[in-house]
Amino acid sequence: MRALRILLIVVVIFGGLFVIADRVAVNFAEGEAADRLKATENLSATPDVSIKGFPFLTQVVGGSLDDIEVGIANYEAAAGNGAEKIRIDDLRADMRGVEFSGDYSSATATSATGTATVAYDELLKTAKSEPTQVAPGVTANVVGLSDGGNGKIKVTVEATVLGTKLPEPVSVLSSVTVIDGDTVRVKADGLPKFGGVEIAESRVRAITDFQQKIDGLPGGIKLDKVQAAPNGVEITVKGSDVRLAG
Repeated sequence: MRALRILLIVVVIFGGLFVIADRVAVNFAEGEAADRLKATENLSATPDVSIKGFPFLTQVVGGSLDDIEVGIANYEAAAGNGAEKIRIDDLRADMRGVEFSGDYSSATATSATGTATVAYDELLKTAKSEPTQVAPGVTANVVGLSDGGNGKIKVTVEATVLGTKLPEPVSVLSSVTVIDGDTVRVKADGLPKFGGVEIAESRVRAITDFQQKIDGLPGGIKLDKVQAAPNGVEITVKGSDVRLAG
């Protein structure tokens, strides 16, 4: 019995040491991965990287990690032209089946899913914010975007008729969708009225409807779905063969 007791104590001690070594190793790896991702994506701040699964060391020996979560507080994505950027808030991605090279210089995830938010003030940059003529004597421009409820965006438009600004802005509920995996499209469900003036639908939609390209997300992930929320549009992203580094 004494020998068995000693053996159990030794097993517990070695087990504890293994757990400690495993956690130290995973913390070091998370820091290294965060630094590499920051350099690869040219980020201004170090992202959050969390390696899931236990034990970590046996995953390393196998050359593949089950699950890595990545969080980037502020990411500037390409907006469709090389000079412009759009800010993505709280980009979070769950990377599955991450395989890495022998020298750890590159890592690729089999699949990735995640979420992000684009604030309304960022999306507003794409809308017609300068007064534009929609009919003789009538100009209009978008002055605000907000949550319209039920996944819709409320688009607020100011109009001037014959030199007189309408006393109250008009608004319209719009649907927001993803097209081609890299563009957010806002399209009015109906048409606002500007002081009773009849205006061709195409001219009105030139003001109310717009789209924003969001390209160059980390690792090549793409937009999947989008809906309006209180603080902006919430986007679901996904991808395959997503490059984490290298």
